[in-house]
Amino acid sequence: MSHLIIAPVLLPLLTAILLLLGTGRPLRVQRSISFVSIIAQLGVAIALLASAAEGSITVYALGNWAPPFGIVLVLDRLSALMVFVTVVLAFFSLWYAVRGNDKPADSLHSVLHFLLMGVNGAFLTGDLFNLFVFFEVLLISSYTLLLHGGGAARIKSGLHYVLLNLVGSSLFLIAAALLYGLTGTLNMADMAEKVAQTTADEAPLMNAAALLLLVVFGLKAAMVPLYFWLPRAYASASAPVAAMFCIMTKIGIYSIIRMYTMVFGDTAGVVANLAEPWLWPLSLITLGFGVAGALAARELRLQIAYLVVVSVGTMLAGIALNTEQALSATMYYLVHSTWVCGALFLLADLIVRQRGAASDRIIIGPALRQPVKLGALFFIAAAAVIGMPPLSGFVGKVMLMQAATTDERTFWLWFMLLAAGFVTITALSRSGSTIFWRTENRVAKAEKADRGALLAVITMLALSLALSFGGNAVVQYTDALAQQLKNPSIYTEAVLSHKAIPGVHHE
Repeated sequence: MSHLIIAPVLLPLLTAILLLLGTGRPLRVQRSISFVSIIAQLGVAIALLASAAEGSITVYALGNWAPPFGIVLVLDRLSALMVFVTVVLAFFSLWYAVRGNDKPADSLHSVLHFLLMGVNGAFLTGDLFNLFVFFEVLLISSYTLLLHGGGAARIKSGLHYVLLNLVGSSLFLIAAALLYGLTGTLNMADMAEKVAQTTADEAPLMNAAALLLLVVFGLKAAMVPLYFWLPRAYASASAPVAAMFCIMTKIGIYSIIRMYTMVFGDTAGVVANLAEPWLWPLSLITLGFGVAGALAARELRLQIAYLVVVSVGTMLAGIALNTEQALSATMYYLVHSTWVCGALFLLADLIVRQRGAASDRIIIGPALRQPVKLGALFFIAAAAVIGMPPLSGFVGKVMLMQAATTDERTFWLWFMLLAAGFVTITALSRSGSTIFWRTENRVAKAEKADRGALLAVITMLALSLALSFGGNAVVQYTDALAQQLKNPSIYTEAVLSHKAIPGVHHE
Protein backbone atom coordinates (compact mmCIF):
# COMPACT_ATOMS: atom_id res chain seq x y z
CA MET A 1 0.00 0.00 0.00
CA SER A 2 2.88 2.39 0.71
CA HIS A 3 3.48 3.23 -2.97
CA LEU A 4 -0.02 2.46 -4.25
CA ILE A 5 -1.20 6.01 -3.58
CA ILE A 6 0.92 7.36 -6.44
CA ALA A 7 -0.36 4.75 -8.91
CA PRO A 8 -3.43 6.81 -9.99
CA VAL A 9 -0.96 9.46 -11.20
CA LEU A 10 1.80 7.25 -12.61
CA LEU A 11 -0.35 4.63 -14.37
CA PRO A 12 -2.19 7.08 -16.67
CA LEU A 13 1.03 9.04 -17.23
CA LEU A 14 2.96 5.95 -18.35
CA THR A 15 0.01 4.77 -20.44
CA ALA A 16 -0.24 8.15 -22.17
CA ILE A 17 3.50 8.12 -22.95
CA LEU A 18 3.31 4.54 -24.22
CA LEU A 19 0.39 5.45 -26.47
CA LEU A 20 2.24 8.51 -27.79
CA LEU A 21 5.29 6.40 -28.58
CA GLY A 22 3.02 3.92 -30.35
CA THR A 23 1.37 6.53 -32.55
CA GLY A 24 0.67 4.97 -35.92
CA ARG A 25 0.28 1.45 -34.56
CA PRO A 26 -2.97 -0.45 -35.36
CA LEU A 27 -6.04 0.93 -33.64
CA ARG A 28 -6.76 -2.33 -31.83
CA VAL A 29 -3.32 -2.17 -30.17
CA GLN A 30 -3.95 1.35 -28.87
CA ARG A 31 -7.42 0.40 -27.67
CA SER A 32 -6.03 -2.68 -25.88
CA ILE A 33 -3.33 -0.67 -24.10
CA SER A 34 -5.79 2.02 -23.09
CA PHE A 35 -8.41 -0.42 -21.83
CA VAL A 36 -5.97 -2.66 -19.93
CA SER A 37 -4.59 0.45 -18.22
CA ILE A 38 -8.04 1.67 -17.15
CA ILE A 39 -8.87 -1.76 -15.71
CA ALA A 40 -5.61 -1.64 -13.71
CA GLN A 41 -6.48 1.88 -12.53
CA LEU A 42 -9.91 0.65 -11.49
CA GLY A 43 -8.28 -2.05 -9.36
CA VAL A 44 -5.99 0.54 -7.75
CA ALA A 45 -8.92 2.90 -7.09
CA ILE A 46 -10.90 0.11 -5.38
CA ALA A 47 -7.88 -0.78 -3.21
CA LEU A 48 -7.39 2.87 -2.23
CA LEU A 49 -11.09 3.25 -1.44
CA ALA A 50 -10.99 0.15 0.78
CA SER A 51 -7.91 1.51 2.57
CA ALA A 52 -9.45 4.94 3.14
CA ALA A 53 -12.71 3.38 4.35
CA GLU A 54 -10.84 2.12 7.42
CA GLY A 55 -10.42 5.74 8.49
CA SER A 56 -6.66 6.08 8.22
CA ILE A 57 -5.05 8.96 6.34
CA THR A 58 -2.12 7.93 4.19
CA VAL A 59 0.63 10.47 3.47
CA TYR A 60 3.13 9.91 0.67
CA ALA A 61 6.12 12.25 0.59
CA LEU A 62 7.63 12.43 -2.89
CA GLY A 63 11.42 12.31 -2.84
CA ASN A 64 11.23 11.55 0.92
CA TRP A 65 10.95 15.26 1.68
CA ALA A 66 8.78 15.57 4.77
CA PRO A 67 5.97 18.14 4.82
CA PRO A 68 5.49 21.06 4.91
CA PHE A 69 8.56 21.53 2.65
CA GLY A 70 8.17 18.60 0.30
CA ILE A 71 5.43 17.58 -2.11
CA VAL A 72 2.94 15.19 -0.57
CA LEU A 73 0.06 13.10 -1.77
CA VAL A 74 -2.64 12.51 0.81
CA LEU A 75 -5.26 9.78 0.77
CA ASP A 76 -8.32 10.33 2.93
CA ARG A 77 -11.93 9.29 2.43
CA LEU A 78 -12.67 12.33 0.23
CA SER A 79 -9.73 11.93 -2.16
CA ALA A 80 -10.20 8.13 -2.37
CA LEU A 81 -13.89 8.51 -3.30
CA MET A 82 -13.13 11.18 -5.92
CA VAL A 83 -10.44 9.01 -7.56
CA PHE A 84 -12.83 6.02 -7.58
CA VAL A 85 -15.66 8.06 -9.14
CA THR A 86 -13.26 9.40 -11.79
CA VAL A 87 -11.86 6.02 -12.78
CA VAL A 88 -15.30 4.39 -12.96
CA LEU A 89 -16.47 7.21 -15.24
CA ALA A 90 -13.32 6.85 -17.38
CA PHE A 91 -13.86 3.08 -17.59
CA PHE A 92 -17.32 3.48 -19.12
CA SER A 93 -16.25 6.38 -21.35
CA LEU A 94 -13.43 4.25 -22.75
CA TRP A 95 -15.71 1.23 -23.06
CA TYR A 96 -18.04 3.35 -25.20
CA ALA A 97 -15.13 4.89 -27.11
CA VAL A 98 -13.50 1.61 -28.14
CA ARG A 99 -16.76 0.50 -29.79
CA GLY A 100 -15.86 2.62 -32.79
CA ASN A 101 -16.40 6.03 -31.20
CA ASP A 102 -12.77 7.00 -30.68
CA LYS A 103 -11.57 8.02 -34.13
CA PRO A 104 -9.03 9.50 -34.58
CA ALA A 105 -7.78 7.29 -31.74
CA ASP A 106 -4.22 8.66 -31.74
CA SER A 107 -5.41 11.88 -30.14
CA LEU A 108 -8.14 10.48 -27.91
CA HIS A 109 -6.58 7.66 -25.90
CA SER A 110 -3.26 9.25 -24.99
CA VAL A 111 -4.84 12.61 -24.08
CA LEU A 112 -7.58 10.93 -22.07
CA HIS A 113 -4.92 9.29 -19.90
CA PHE A 114 -3.11 12.62 -19.48
CA LEU A 115 -6.45 14.03 -18.33
CA LEU A 116 -6.82 11.18 -15.84
CA MET A 117 -3.36 11.89 -14.50
CA GLY A 118 -4.27 15.54 -13.92
CA VAL A 119 -7.65 14.80 -12.34
CA ASN A 120 -6.35 12.06 -10.02
CA GLY A 121 -3.38 14.22 -9.06
CA ALA A 122 -5.65 17.15 -8.21
CA PHE A 123 -7.67 14.92 -5.87
CA LEU A 124 -4.61 13.45 -4.17
CA THR A 125 -2.23 16.39 -3.83
CA GLY A 126 -1.71 17.90 -0.39
CA ASP A 127 -0.47 21.34 -1.44
CA LEU A 128 -1.97 24.30 -3.24
CA PHE A 129 0.73 24.81 -5.85
CA ASN A 130 0.54 21.23 -7.07
CA LEU A 131 -3.22 21.56 -7.17
CA PHE A 132 -2.55 24.39 -9.65
CA VAL A 133 -0.08 22.21 -11.59
CA PHE A 134 -2.51 19.31 -11.87
CA PHE A 135 -5.24 21.81 -12.87
CA GLU A 136 -3.03 22.89 -15.76
CA VAL A 137 -2.32 19.29 -16.82
CA LEU A 138 -6.00 18.42 -16.91
CA LEU A 139 -6.95 21.69 -18.60
CA ILE A 140 -4.41 21.32 -21.40
CA SER A 141 -5.68 17.76 -21.93
CA SER A 142 -9.29 18.90 -21.89
CA TYR A 143 -8.55 21.59 -24.52
CA THR A 144 -7.32 18.84 -26.86
CA LEU A 145 -10.17 16.48 -26.02
CA LEU A 146 -12.75 19.16 -26.63
CA LEU A 147 -11.46 19.57 -30.17
CA HIS A 148 -11.38 15.80 -30.76
CA GLY A 149 -13.04 15.05 -34.07
CA GLY A 150 -12.87 18.67 -35.25
CA GLY A 151 -15.78 20.82 -36.42
CA ALA A 152 -16.58 24.54 -36.27
CA ALA A 153 -18.84 24.23 -33.18
CA ARG A 154 -16.09 22.51 -31.19
CA ILE A 155 -13.48 25.06 -32.22
CA LYS A 156 -15.76 27.98 -31.28
CA SER A 157 -16.78 26.56 -27.89
CA GLY A 158 -13.20 25.40 -27.32
CA LEU A 159 -11.91 28.95 -27.79
CA HIS A 160 -14.25 30.28 -25.09
CA TYR A 161 -13.29 27.41 -22.82
CA VAL A 162 -9.55 28.02 -23.27
CA LEU A 163 -9.76 31.80 -22.75
CA LEU A 164 -11.86 31.55 -19.60
CA ASN A 165 -9.65 28.90 -18.09
CA LEU A 166 -6.54 30.93 -18.86
CA VAL A 167 -8.08 33.77 -16.86
CA GLY A 168 -8.91 31.29 -14.11
CA SER A 169 -5.34 29.99 -14.03
CA SER A 170 -3.99 33.55 -13.72
CA LEU A 171 -6.32 34.28 -10.80
CA PHE A 172 -5.32 30.97 -9.18
CA LEU A 173 -1.65 31.96 -9.29
CA ILE A 174 -2.39 35.38 -7.79
CA ALA A 175 -4.47 33.83 -4.99
CA ALA A 176 -1.81 31.18 -4.25
CA ALA A 177 0.90 33.87 -4.17
CA LEU A 178 -1.17 35.98 -1.75
CA LEU A 179 -1.75 33.02 0.55
CA TYR A 180 1.93 32.07 0.42
CA GLY A 181 2.86 35.65 1.28
CA LEU A 182 0.50 35.64 4.25
CA THR A 183 1.18 32.15 5.62
CA GLY A 184 4.64 31.25 4.27
CA THR A 185 3.44 27.84 3.09
CA LEU A 186 1.53 26.15 0.29
CA ASN A 187 1.01 22.85 2.09
CA MET A 188 -2.73 22.75 2.80
CA ALA A 189 -2.41 21.18 6.26
CA ASP A 190 0.26 23.67 7.29
CA MET A 191 -1.75 26.51 5.74
CA ALA A 192 -4.80 25.50 7.81
CA GLU A 193 -2.80 25.92 11.01
CA LYS A 194 -1.31 29.27 9.88
CA VAL A 195 -4.66 30.66 8.70
CA ALA A 196 -6.17 29.87 12.13
CA GLN A 197 -3.61 32.28 13.63
CA THR A 198 -4.62 35.17 11.34
CA THR A 199 -4.81 38.47 13.18
CA ALA A 200 -7.53 41.08 12.71
CA ASP A 201 -5.06 43.25 10.76
CA GLU A 202 -4.30 40.44 8.32
CA ALA A 203 -7.93 39.37 7.96
CA PRO A 204 -8.92 41.71 5.05
CA LEU A 205 -6.06 40.52 2.84
CA MET A 206 -6.69 36.90 3.85
CA ASN A 207 -10.36 37.34 2.98
CA ALA A 208 -9.41 38.76 -0.42
CA ALA A 209 -7.10 35.82 -1.19
CA ALA A 210 -9.64 33.24 -0.04
CA LEU A 211 -12.48 34.81 -2.04
CA LEU A 212 -10.26 35.08 -5.13
CA LEU A 213 -9.65 31.35 -4.77
CA LEU A 214 -13.41 30.83 -4.52
CA VAL A 215 -13.82 32.63 -7.86
CA VAL A 216 -11.29 30.25 -9.43
CA PHE A 217 -12.95 27.13 -8.03
CA GLY A 218 -16.37 28.57 -8.88
CA LEU A 219 -15.24 28.92 -12.50
CA LYS A 220 -14.09 25.27 -12.55
CA ALA A 221 -17.34 24.15 -10.92
CA ALA A 222 -19.50 26.23 -13.31
CA MET A 223 -21.10 28.29 -10.55
CA VAL A 224 -23.19 31.34 -11.51
CA PRO A 225 -22.12 33.77 -12.93
CA LEU A 226 -19.14 31.71 -14.15
CA TYR A 227 -21.05 28.81 -15.73
CA PHE A 228 -21.68 30.10 -19.26
CA TRP A 229 -18.66 28.30 -20.75
CA LEU A 230 -20.04 24.87 -19.86
CA PRO A 231 -23.27 24.22 -21.82
CA ARG A 232 -21.88 24.80 -25.34
CA ALA A 233 -18.52 23.18 -24.55
CA TYR A 234 -20.09 19.98 -23.22
CA ALA A 235 -22.81 19.88 -25.88
CA SER A 236 -20.30 20.14 -28.73
CA ALA A 237 -17.80 17.56 -27.42
CA SER A 238 -17.78 13.99 -28.76
CA ALA A 239 -19.84 11.54 -26.66
CA PRO A 240 -17.04 9.79 -24.68
CA VAL A 241 -15.36 13.16 -24.06
CA ALA A 242 -18.61 14.81 -22.90
CA ALA A 243 -19.23 11.87 -20.56
CA MET A 244 -15.69 12.17 -19.17
CA PHE A 245 -16.13 15.94 -18.74
CA CYS A 246 -18.84 15.23 -16.14
CA ILE A 247 -15.99 14.94 -13.62
CA MET A 248 -14.55 18.37 -14.53
CA THR A 249 -17.07 20.44 -12.58
CA LYS A 250 -16.59 18.07 -9.63
CA ILE A 251 -12.93 19.15 -9.44
CA GLY A 252 -14.13 22.65 -8.61
CA ILE A 253 -16.64 21.22 -6.12
CA TYR A 254 -13.90 19.09 -4.55
CA SER A 255 -11.54 22.07 -4.25
CA ILE A 256 -14.24 24.17 -2.58
CA ILE A 257 -14.96 21.37 -0.10
CA ARG A 258 -11.27 20.79 0.63
CA MET A 259 -10.24 24.41 1.08
CA TYR A 260 -13.37 25.76 2.76
CA THR A 261 -13.79 22.95 5.29
CA MET A 262 -10.12 22.49 6.19
CA VAL A 263 -8.24 25.76 5.57
CA PHE A 264 -11.09 28.29 5.83
CA GLY A 265 -13.55 26.11 7.78
CA ASP A 266 -14.93 26.18 11.31
CA THR A 267 -11.44 26.29 12.87
CA ALA A 268 -10.03 29.17 10.78
CA GLY A 269 -10.30 31.81 13.52
CA VAL A 270 -11.23 35.31 12.34
CA VAL A 271 -11.70 34.13 8.73
CA ALA A 272 -13.77 31.03 9.56
CA ASN A 273 -16.46 30.05 7.04
CA LEU A 274 -15.95 33.21 4.98
CA ALA A 275 -17.27 31.55 1.81
CA GLU A 276 -20.58 30.45 3.32
CA PRO A 277 -22.50 33.76 2.85
CA TRP A 278 -21.53 33.71 -0.85
CA LEU A 279 -22.06 30.02 -1.53
CA TRP A 280 -25.64 29.84 -0.29
CA PRO A 281 -27.28 32.41 -2.62
CA LEU A 282 -25.02 31.52 -5.54
CA SER A 283 -25.91 27.82 -5.21
CA LEU A 284 -29.65 28.54 -5.47
CA ILE A 285 -29.15 30.94 -8.38
CA THR A 286 -27.00 28.31 -10.14
CA LEU A 287 -29.77 25.78 -9.60
CA GLY A 288 -32.33 28.21 -11.02
CA PHE A 289 -30.26 29.11 -14.09
CA GLY A 290 -29.57 25.41 -14.72
CA VAL A 291 -33.23 24.38 -14.82
CA ALA A 292 -34.14 27.45 -16.89
CA GLY A 293 -31.45 26.50 -19.40
CA ALA A 294 -32.63 22.88 -19.51
CA LEU A 295 -36.20 24.04 -20.15
CA ALA A 296 -35.18 26.50 -22.87
CA ALA A 297 -32.65 24.22 -24.62
CA ARG A 298 -33.49 23.31 -28.19
CA GLU A 299 -30.93 20.52 -28.48
CA LEU A 300 -30.80 17.33 -26.44
CA ARG A 301 -27.07 17.49 -25.63
CA LEU A 302 -27.36 21.13 -24.61
CA GLN A 303 -30.23 20.19 -22.32
CA ILE A 304 -28.08 17.51 -20.66
CA ALA A 305 -25.25 20.03 -20.26
CA TYR A 306 -27.64 22.33 -18.36
CA LEU A 307 -28.56 19.38 -16.14
CA VAL A 308 -24.87 19.30 -15.15
CA VAL A 309 -25.28 22.95 -14.06
CA VAL A 310 -28.35 21.92 -12.03
CA SER A 311 -26.28 19.28 -10.25
CA VAL A 312 -23.59 21.88 -9.49
CA GLY A 313 -26.15 24.18 -7.84
CA THR A 314 -27.52 21.27 -5.80
CA MET A 315 -24.07 20.28 -4.52
CA LEU A 316 -23.07 23.87 -3.70
CA ALA A 317 -26.25 24.21 -1.63
CA GLY A 318 -25.23 21.15 0.36
CA ILE A 319 -21.74 22.57 0.94
CA ALA A 320 -23.20 25.92 2.02
CA LEU A 321 -25.32 24.21 4.71
CA ASN A 322 -21.97 23.30 6.31
CA THR A 323 -23.09 20.38 8.45
CA GLU A 324 -21.89 16.78 8.54
CA GLN A 325 -25.28 15.54 7.35
CA ALA A 326 -25.34 17.98 4.43
CA LEU A 327 -21.77 17.15 3.37
CA SER A 328 -22.61 13.44 3.45
CA ALA A 329 -25.66 14.07 1.27
CA THR A 330 -23.60 16.25 -1.08
CA MET A 331 -21.02 13.52 -1.62
CA TYR A 332 -23.71 10.91 -2.27
CA TYR A 333 -25.34 13.25 -4.79
CA LEU A 334 -21.96 13.97 -6.40
CA VAL A 335 -21.38 10.28 -7.14
CA HIS A 336 -24.92 9.89 -8.51
CA SER A 337 -24.90 12.99 -10.72
CA THR A 338 -21.44 12.29 -12.19
CA TRP A 339 -22.33 8.81 -13.37
CA VAL A 340 -25.91 9.51 -14.47
CA CYS A 341 -25.01 12.64 -16.47
CA GLY A 342 -22.14 10.68 -18.07
CA ALA A 343 -24.60 7.93 -19.07
CA LEU A 344 -27.00 10.54 -20.48
CA PHE A 345 -24.32 11.97 -22.79
CA LEU A 346 -23.52 8.48 -24.11
CA LEU A 347 -27.21 7.65 -24.54
CA ALA A 348 -27.81 10.93 -26.35
CA ASP A 349 -25.14 9.95 -28.87
CA LEU A 350 -26.91 6.64 -29.59
CA ILE A 351 -30.19 8.51 -30.06
CA VAL A 352 -28.71 11.22 -32.29
CA ARG A 353 -27.18 8.64 -34.62
CA GLN A 354 -30.67 7.33 -35.44
CA ARG A 355 -32.32 10.71 -36.09
CA GLY A 356 -30.71 11.57 -39.41
CA ALA A 357 -30.75 15.28 -40.26
CA ALA A 358 -32.77 16.10 -37.12
CA SER A 359 -29.65 15.20 -35.12
CA ASP A 360 -30.03 16.30 -31.48
CA ARG A 361 -32.49 19.12 -32.15
CA ILE A 362 -35.67 18.71 -30.14
CA ILE A 363 -37.96 18.81 -33.15
CA ILE A 364 -40.22 16.29 -34.81
CA GLY A 365 -38.00 13.97 -36.83
CA PRO A 366 -37.97 10.44 -38.20
CA ALA A 367 -38.73 7.52 -35.90
CA LEU A 368 -35.74 5.78 -34.37
CA ARG A 369 -34.80 2.27 -35.42
CA GLN A 370 -34.84 1.15 -31.77
CA PRO A 371 -37.48 3.41 -30.20
CA VAL A 372 -38.50 1.01 -27.41
CA LYS A 373 -35.00 0.10 -26.27
CA LEU A 374 -33.57 3.63 -26.41
CA GLY A 375 -36.80 5.15 -25.11
CA ALA A 376 -36.76 2.88 -22.05
CA LEU A 377 -33.15 3.81 -21.32
CA PHE A 378 -33.96 7.51 -21.75
CA PHE A 379 -36.88 7.16 -19.33
CA ILE A 380 -34.67 5.49 -16.69
CA ALA A 381 -31.91 8.08 -17.12
CA ALA A 382 -34.41 10.94 -16.94
CA ALA A 383 -36.03 9.48 -13.82
CA ALA A 384 -32.62 9.17 -12.19
CA VAL A 385 -31.50 12.71 -12.98
CA ILE A 386 -34.88 14.20 -11.97
CA GLY A 387 -34.75 12.36 -8.65
CA MET A 388 -37.62 9.88 -8.90
CA PRO A 389 -37.76 6.79 -6.67
CA PRO A 390 -36.24 4.24 -6.45
CA LEU A 391 -33.22 5.67 -8.26
CA SER A 392 -30.18 7.34 -6.70
CA GLY A 393 -31.21 10.92 -7.52
CA PHE A 394 -34.23 10.52 -5.25
CA VAL A 395 -32.06 9.24 -2.39
CA GLY A 396 -29.56 12.10 -2.80
CA LYS A 397 -32.23 14.81 -2.86
CA VAL A 398 -34.07 13.36 0.15
CA MET A 399 -30.78 13.24 2.07
CA LEU A 400 -30.14 16.90 1.22
CA MET A 401 -33.64 18.00 2.24
CA GLN A 402 -33.37 16.08 5.52
CA ALA A 403 -30.06 17.88 6.16
CA ALA A 404 -31.71 21.31 5.83
CA THR A 405 -33.79 21.37 8.98
CA THR A 406 -31.85 23.76 11.14
CA ASP A 407 -32.70 27.30 10.03
CA GLU A 408 -34.62 29.51 7.61
CA ARG A 409 -32.71 28.06 4.64
CA THR A 410 -34.85 24.91 4.88
CA PHE A 411 -37.73 26.50 3.02
CA TRP A 412 -35.55 27.77 0.15
CA LEU A 413 -33.72 24.50 -0.34
CA TRP A 414 -36.90 22.43 -0.30
CA PHE A 415 -38.61 24.90 -2.65
CA MET A 416 -35.71 25.03 -5.11
CA LEU A 417 -35.11 21.27 -5.18
CA LEU A 418 -38.81 20.46 -5.65
CA ALA A 419 -39.27 23.22 -8.23
CA ALA A 420 -36.12 22.11 -10.07
CA GLY A 421 -37.45 18.56 -10.13
CA PHE A 422 -40.78 19.71 -11.57
CA VAL A 423 -39.15 21.90 -14.24
CA THR A 424 -36.72 19.11 -15.16
CA ILE A 425 -39.64 16.69 -15.57
CA THR A 426 -41.26 19.21 -17.94
CA ALA A 427 -38.05 19.73 -19.92
CA LEU A 428 -37.22 16.03 -20.29
CA SER A 429 -40.87 15.15 -21.03
CA ARG A 430 -40.77 17.64 -23.90
CA SER A 431 -37.59 16.22 -25.38
CA GLY A 432 -38.55 12.58 -24.73
CA SER A 433 -42.03 12.86 -26.22
CA THR A 434 -40.74 14.78 -29.27
CA ILE A 435 -37.93 12.32 -30.00
CA PHE A 436 -39.67 9.02 -29.24
CA TRP A 437 -43.38 9.67 -29.67
CA ARG A 438 -44.27 12.60 -31.93
CA THR A 439 -42.26 11.36 -34.89
CA GLU A 440 -42.67 11.43 -38.65
CA ASN A 441 -44.24 8.42 -40.30
CA ARG A 442 -40.88 7.08 -41.47
CA VAL A 443 -37.76 5.55 -40.01
CA ALA A 444 -34.40 7.20 -40.55
CA LYS A 445 -31.78 5.32 -42.52
CA ALA A 446 -29.38 4.48 -39.75
CA GLU A 447 -27.65 1.48 -38.24
CA LYS A 448 -28.86 0.00 -34.99
CA ALA A 449 -26.91 0.92 -31.88
CA ASP A 450 -23.74 -1.06 -31.36
CA ARG A 451 -24.41 -3.77 -28.75
CA GLY A 452 -21.20 -3.07 -26.84
CA ALA A 453 -21.88 0.66 -26.69
CA LEU A 454 -25.48 -0.02 -25.66
CA LEU A 455 -24.30 -2.36 -22.91
CA ALA A 456 -21.93 0.34 -21.61
CA VAL A 457 -24.88 2.73 -21.24
CA ILE A 458 -27.10 0.07 -19.63
CA THR A 459 -24.39 -0.88 -17.12
CA MET A 460 -23.72 2.74 -16.30
CA LEU A 461 -27.40 3.39 -15.64
CA ALA A 462 -27.49 0.26 -13.49
CA LEU A 463 -25.04 2.04 -11.20
CA SER A 464 -27.89 4.36 -10.24
CA LEU A 465 -29.90 1.36 -9.05
CA ALA A 466 -26.82 -0.03 -7.29
CA LEU A 467 -26.39 3.30 -5.48
CA SER A 468 -30.02 3.06 -4.33
CA PHE A 469 -30.19 -0.58 -3.29
CA GLY A 470 -26.66 -0.57 -1.88
CA GLY A 471 -27.31 2.86 -0.44
CA ASN A 472 -26.74 1.88 3.17
CA ALA A 473 -23.07 1.06 2.58
CA VAL A 474 -22.58 4.19 0.45
CA VAL A 475 -24.22 6.43 3.05
CA GLN A 476 -22.13 4.87 5.81
CA TYR A 477 -19.02 5.80 3.81
CA THR A 478 -20.18 9.35 3.05
CA ASP A 479 -21.22 9.84 6.70
CA ALA A 480 -17.72 8.83 7.81
CA LEU A 481 -16.24 11.04 5.06
CA ALA A 482 -18.22 14.05 6.29
CA GLN A 483 -17.17 13.36 9.87
CA GLN A 484 -13.53 13.33 8.76
CA LEU A 485 -13.98 16.59 6.85
CA LYS A 486 -15.55 18.36 9.83
CA ASN A 487 -12.57 17.36 11.97
CA PRO A 488 -9.71 18.83 9.92
CA SER A 489 -7.23 18.30 12.75
CA ILE A 490 -7.16 14.59 11.81
CA TYR A 491 -5.89 15.55 8.34
CA THR A 492 -3.44 18.22 9.49
CA GLU A 493 -1.94 16.03 12.21
CA ALA A 494 -1.50 13.11 9.82
CA VAL A 495 0.28 15.29 7.26
CA LEU A 496 2.42 17.43 9.57
CA SER A 497 3.50 14.49 11.75
CA HIS A 498 4.75 12.58 8.74
CA LYS A 499 8.53 12.04 8.96
CA ALA A 500 11.09 11.31 6.28
CA ILE A 501 12.13 7.67 6.11
CA PRO A 502 15.54 7.33 7.88
CA GLY A 503 18.38 6.14 5.69
CA VAL A 504 16.60 7.00 2.46
CA HIS A 505 18.32 9.80 0.57
CA HIS A 506 16.32 12.77 -0.62
CA GLU A 507 15.81 12.81 -4.35
